[in-house]
Amino acid sequence: MTPIDPARLTADLIRCPSVTPEEGGALGVLEQVLGAAGFNCVRVDRGDVCNLFARWGQKDHARTFGFNGHIDVVPVGDEAAWTLPPFGAEVRDGVMYGRGATDMKSGVAAFAAAAVDFVQQTPPEGAVVLTITGDEEGDAVDGTTALLDYMDQAGERMSVCLVGEPTCPDRMGEMMKIGRRGSMTAWFTVTGVQGHSAYPHRAKNPLPAMARLMDRLASHELDRGTDHFDASTLAVVTIDTGNPATNVIPAQCTGTVNIRFNDLHTGAGLTGWMQAEADRVAEEFGVEIGIKVKISGESFLTPPGPLSDLVAAAVEAETGVTPELSTTGGTSDARFIKSHCPVVEFGLVGRTMHQVDERAEVAQIHQLKAIYGRILADYFA
Repeated sequence: MTPIDPARLTADLIRCPSVTPEEGGALGVLEQVLGAAGFNCVRVDRGDVCNLFARWGQKDHARTFGFNGHIDVVPVGDEAAWTLPPFGAEVRDGVMYGRGATDMKSGVAAFAAAAVDFVQQTPPEGAVVLTITGDEEGDAVDGTTALLDYMDQAGERMSVCLVGEPTCPDRMGEMMKIGRRGSMTAWFTVTGVQGHSAYPHRAKNPLPAMARLMDRLASHELDRGTDHFDASTLAVVTIDTGNPATNVIPAQCTGTVNIRFNDLHTGAGLTGWMQAEADRVAEEFGVEIGIKVKISGESFLTPPGPLSDLVAAAVEAETGVTPELSTTGGTSDARFIKSHCPVVEFGLVGRTMHQVDERAEVAQIHQLKAIYGRILADYFA
């Protein structure tokens, strides 16, 4: 069988306009390539989201290597600002342009191409599983979680998993992710009593209470970091009243904070702390404070060991660079997989992800396929 060209497959995927939650035909492209190589492909669609599960080999095998990735992309923004069409996958000076070129249709194409070539050329004693979602850039409710639910119901397991997200800041091979910080958002509503600004004693102004609460939260040192994580952070992202009048004290004010937290905390613990602070301020100012919290993901860590050693060795062999083991950055679908099996992340340089003129070097897409192929060979050796 002719080896799969990962750059050509990346281009085929980019030409599918799969802005979350649209699939745009991208999963169909992958089904055709994987199915022709003997992968058992199952569409695991839930809600408005399309997902794909693909397995080569026996599902009950004790050694099953898994890849995870997404084909959905963020909106293109101002299309007129792009140098080349965002869904054109055009190559200029060895660089492929298009939405998803970095994040992360290149990663999906590279691990799909590596998996197909590997099972065709050196069929392993074991199984290879690919889980590909269309809901990573969105709410992530019906994406990888739906795939994991399907796997539980169908008796499917991965022994280990590699997520193909772009992980390298500037140079190919320099970083892999062995964990991620947790992420949560809290919305506060302070309710007082509206009144005339000339008679503030007849009102209960919610704004000083909100200012005090936001200052207490933002000034508090959550921690100073751990062995594998930077210090947790809390950012005040907005305070709003919607009050256009200068002679009116509003009845209500809202504020929002976002927290990125390490393995010293849980979402529940941080929620309890914020609720206690809100209760203190409410009592101090004589107002009511409500809080709504969304926990996007808990902090997790895959301790350095066999899986990270396997990936790092392959990266170094193909690039000459020893990757740093990092937990920096935002969230990824690894936060769901960590409850299923050990998981790490490695992929391309991510400097242009989500930007206008998102792009990837064609040579690096081929290099990524080679890294993934080496990982498979070494895992099943």
